[in-house]
Amino acid sequence: MEPSASDEEQIKVMTLEAFADTIVPGNKRWPGDRAVAGVSDDAGAVAAGALELLESPAGGLSPWLAGLAAMLNAHAENHAAGQGIELDGTVPAFVSLDYDQRVALVVRLTAWDHPERQGWVNLVMFSNMAFDTGAQMHTVDALAAGHPGLLTLGFAPPDDDGLWRFPDYSYRRQLADLHPATTASGSPA
Repeated sequence: MEPSASDEEQIKVMTLEAFADTIVPGNKRWPGDRAVAGVSDDAGAVAAGALELLESPAGGLSPWLAGLAAMLNAHAENHAAGQGIELDGTVPAFVSLDYDQRVALVVRLTAWDHPERQGWVNLVMFSNMAFDTGAQMHTVDALAAGHPGLLTLGFAPPDDDGLWRFPDYSYRRQLADLHPATTASGSPA
C-alpha cells in the first residue's frame, strides 16, 4: 500500500527532526519521542524551531525537504545493512537509528568527498541557525517565548522599548566614536 500524503508528511517531519536533533541534540519532548534521541538534558534544535526554519520559504530548501528526507532514509537503510543494524519498521529508517548511529551516518554524508555533501551541509547549517539565532522568528518574539538557543547562549534581551543598547562595550572599551549623524535610536541619518 502507498503511504498517504499525511503519512509522507509525518515521515518527512520525523526524519528532519531526527537530523536536526543529531546536529544540536535536545531532550525528549515526551517519553515516547522517537525523532529526538534525548541525549541532552536541555532543549536542542528541534525545540528551537529547526523544522519551521527549514520549511520557511525564505530559506529556499522547502521544495527539496521531502526528497532530502527520502534520501536520508535510504542512506540510513544502507548504513544499517552495512553495519548489521536491525531497523524498527514502525518509524523512518533514520529515526530508527540510535544517536551514535545517526552521528556516524551524518559524518559520512557531510564528508568532503561525499557527492551529496552540499545538501546535507545545508541541513546542518539550518539546524544550527535555528538554535543559535532563532532565525525563523523576530528576535524579540523568540526571547519572549523563551527560545532555548538564545537563552543558552545568553543573548541579552532588548531594553523596555524593544531596542538593544549596549552600555558595556563587548571589548570592554569603546572602539570608535558615534557618527555625528546617528539618531537617538542608533540608526544612521
